[in-house]
Amino acid sequence: MASEPVKRRLAAILAADIAGYSRLMGADEEGTLARLKAYRRELIDPKNKEHRGRIVKTTGDGILIEFPSVVEAVRCAIEVQQGMLERNAQVPKDKRIEFRVGINLGDVIIEGRDLYGDGVNIAARLEGLAELGGICISQTVLNHARGKIAFEVEDLGEQALKNITNPIHVYRVLLNSSREPMMSRTHDPALALPDKPSIAVLPFLNMSGDPEQEYFADGISEDIITGLSKLRWFFVIARNSSFIYKGKAIDVKRAARELGVRYVLEGSVRKGGNRVRITAQLIDAATGNHIWANRYDGDLSDIFALQDEITHKVVAAIEPKLLEAEALRSQNSSPEDLGAWDMVIHANSLFWRLNKPDGEAAMAILRRAVTQYPDYGPAHSMLAFIMLISGRLAWTSAELEAQVPEAERLAAKAISLDSSDPWAHLALGFVAYTKRATDEAVEEFTRALDLNPNFAAAHGYLALALALADRPKEAIIHGEQAIRMSPHDPQTGLFNVALAAAHYLEGRFNEAVVFGRKAVQLSPQLSGAYRIYVASLAQAGHVNEAQEALQRLRELQPAISIAWIERYVPYTSSAMTKFIEGMRKAGLQ
Repeated sequence: MASEPVKRRLAAILAADIAGYSRLMGADEEGTLARLKAYRRELIDPKNKEHRGRIVKTTGDGILIEFPSVVEAVRCAIEVQQGMLERNAQVPKDKRIEFRVGINLGDVIIEGRDLYGDGVNIAARLEGLAELGGICISQTVLNHARGKIAFEVEDLGEQALKNITNPIHVYRVLLNSSREPMMSRTHDPALALPDKPSIAVLPFLNMSGDPEQEYFADGISEDIITGLSKLRWFFVIARNSSFIYKGKAIDVKRAARELGVRYVLEGSVRKGGNRVRITAQLIDAATGNHIWANRYDGDLSDIFALQDEITHKVVAAIEPKLLEAEALRSQNSSPEDLGAWDMVIHANSLFWRLNKPDGEAAMAILRRAVTQYPDYGPAHSMLAFIMLISGRLAWTSAELEAQVPEAERLAAKAISLDSSDPWAHLALGFVAYTKRATDEAVEEFTRALDLNPNFAAAHGYLALALALADRPKEAIIHGEQAIRMSPHDPQTGLFNVALAAAHYLEGRFNEAVVFGRKAVQLSPQLSGAYRIYVASLAQAGHVNEAQEALQRLRELQPAISIAWIERYVPYTSSAMTKFIEGMRKAGLQ
């Protein structure tokens, strides 16, 4: 007897599962089941019925649904995920039931009420790629749904899915939940575009499928930023501000508006074995047009050449005549440096999380780097800078004093290895600053800016040094430039301290209060921010507020006194007299 032919059809398949289901059940089995049943009854089942979905199967933590059209599948998924967002708003994070959803259009095999085949398997794999509360769709779904439903997507590129023969082009649906952090800033006034080409390099996506390779993708982005920053006629947003978009669904036009740039470079990095693929695309955010896009495949030993090539292409696309005036300098990195470079970018990725455990891990990596690669300058300069900033953030005199001699030796070694390293000069400037050698600090910070005119941190620390040297007018220029170049920088609290001090020394005490307040809001654990805030409030006549702020300062720094300030705060004599006057008015002895 001949076997029955296999039944097939084209179907829109939605696969969903509950993130952390076992943990939720282990913590509160009855409560989790009760909430899940309520969500099914009040939201999921009604939406499924409304969009004519057929439940193929359910498991404890998952569900597979067939829809008569892609449009219905996508609509249902978006409405359910947005409904779950509203229901979870008041639920503690550790108790939230959150779905991941994948949608695919493909050929399926029919057996009774069940469905099998790659059409189903791809939907399940897409669900695994989705973020909490998110939706991932295939290229075929996008092709059929686009123009019929109002939604936006983020291109995740081709993905190698487990047990699927060919790579699948994947897109993430941008829901309001994913974009909420960015939407909260939509009412901020748009920054005026600079009078020269302006660009932000967004963090490149890690497409390697290995979270441990995030730092590698970050390092590619950072090196391209560095390459672009060396051109004086470019305005380049600093790494610490463009990286606030890391891990978020990015609306390029909104990011450009928030950062105040015309051009945005975005891309991805896929690393496998000794091979790397880098994709990049340059977008004119004013029009949304893609100016240029390219893909680079190569051996890891060619990584520096690939970075240089991408940087050249970006510059050429924005202003073709620029390359006629000056070619980008190579980073002079050889394949032999790759191990050291890898360690430095890993440490840098950890440090900018700005918490003590990651900072200590970053320093540990860099200590290994300077031991294993004693002739690699960037490892020495970055370790010196991180040590000094770590001590400055803690701002206890003993800890800071202990860090300075070693940091000075490291920075001097970095200079001897490469005198054109701006980070080395930044570190030496910071050493001079902590030793109250203000003129020397100004000189080193200025040298760092000569080497990299788009170095936001150098502008910020130069502003601080100039304020301490009682040169407030110059300090204001550099402080404002630092914040403009890196408006979301973790160091912005320090930059506002510089601006507060500069206005204070100019006698504009109300303006000093405004910047001092910003500093304590941005860096509530920074005692230096509270010191200038206290003095400014007192000089502006707000003595009661000054005394309240002084109490907070004493909580942060129990040993604070006039004698401590005179010993450790590196104001020059004329500036010190003005500063202490304000602190005494607030009641400090």
